[in-house]
Amino acid sequence: MRASSSRRPVILALRGFRAARGFSLIELLVTMAVLAILAAMAYPSLIGVVNGNRLTTQANELVTALQLARAEAIRRNARVTVCGSADGQTCLAAAAQWSSWLTVVDSDGAVLRTGAVKGPLEITGDATGVTFRADGLAHAADGSLANNTFTVCIASEHPEDNQRQVQLAGGSRVSTARVNGGGECP
Repeated sequence: MRASSSRRPVILALRGFRAARGFSLIELLVTMAVLAILAAMAYPSLIGVVNGNRLTTQANELVTALQLARAEAIRRNARVTVCGSADGQTCLAAAAQWSSWLTVVDSDGAVLRTGAVKGPLEITGDATGVTFRADGLAHAADGSLANNTFTVCIASEHPEDNQRQVQLAGGSRVSTARVNGGGECP
């Protein structure tokens, strides 16, 4: 009698193990359908977050280039220019869409830093560039303090604020702002 009572828990344990072998095909299909619905709902939000991060990163790189140019102009006691470039080696002659930019010392043409616009982003500006003088201020051609706006944009409706405007005001104050461009770029 003792032998049969000691075998009983082993047999029950094996029966329980055999009953829980896996999922049925129906259970697997229902799980896959629920996951597909959740993924479809999360996709636009994920695209919005990724594009928003791209915009912010590119705008911050442009702000960094402007701040570096100002600091180097003061440090070197020379004019330093941040200008748009089409080829990454020379400054643009007219205001246009930037594919890259250069931070250049005007006196000797030394390139301090380069930056590139990472696709699908676009950068446009109302000037070919910004020149900082030794006093740390950017002046326009007429001698007044420069007030320039550069727009970093992605042609998408995700995120809603698909543009970042980098503004140079008062000759040296740099700020950024989010702008809703309706999915369009200027």
